Amino acid sequence: MDRFRVVPAAYLYLTRGHEVLLQQRCGTGYLDGYWVAGAAGHIELRETAAGCAVREASEELGVMVREADLTPLTVMQRTDGTDDPQEQRVDWFFSASVWSGEPRVLEPAKCAGIAWHRLDDLPAMVPDYEREVLRSLAARAPLSLSTHGF
Repeated sequence: MDRFRVVPAAYLYLTRGHEVLLQQRCGTGYLDGYWVAGAAGHIELRETAAGCAVREASEELGVMVREADLTPLTVMQRTDGTDDPQEQRVDWFFSASVWSGEPRVLEPAKCAGIAWHRLDDLPAMVPDYEREVLRSLAARAPLSLSTHGF
């Protein structure tokens, strides 16, 4: 039996009041057209999940977030939900309501745009696994540990 691989990633939701900043994916072949976390990416070798969230905020949105200003939301283990998944993912989700700089699109080949959305009125095209996290954020009830696709 082949072992599956685990792909680690970190997600960051910038929040202001009851709004969250989301980006619309494009040009990647994965979830293009969907609204997703404002900043997210794979955790690099020797990088912590929090460090990844801070790095992605800078690279994708041009904002500076301190690790001390991150609020952990959940760690999610997920698959694609098929009977024979080829991989599992472990995603660390954070929010931040404090940052410096004005969010802007720095990777236009991957991001069609960014926009603030009310947590109680999200776009229809949000991936189910992120919608779960955003619901818990709106309810101010972090999930701690969660799963999706099993």
